Amino acid sequence: MREMQFDDEQTLDTSGLKCPLPVLKAKKVLKSMTSGATLRVIATDPGSVRDFAHFCDATGDSLLESSADDGVFTFRICKAGDA
Repeated sequence: MREMQFDDEQTLDTSGLKCPLPVLKAKKVLKSMTSGATLRVIATDPGSVRDFAHFCDATGDSLLESSADDGVFTFRICKAGDA
């Protein structure tokens, strides 16, 4: 399977980190990104599926993709517009 790459996308690998670190690190990166940019997060903590869904609901950022493959979870988050 070919991986899609987006022009304005950063990748954050949080493999091996447990809750709440993947979300906290993603929050820090997203803060420095422009509206409409996407962040691809790689995680291995199964709780990150629930955590990123709640995070996006709370922040207004869009969870574009959430997938799991052999214990590796990948999320694509689009940063919301600045209010």
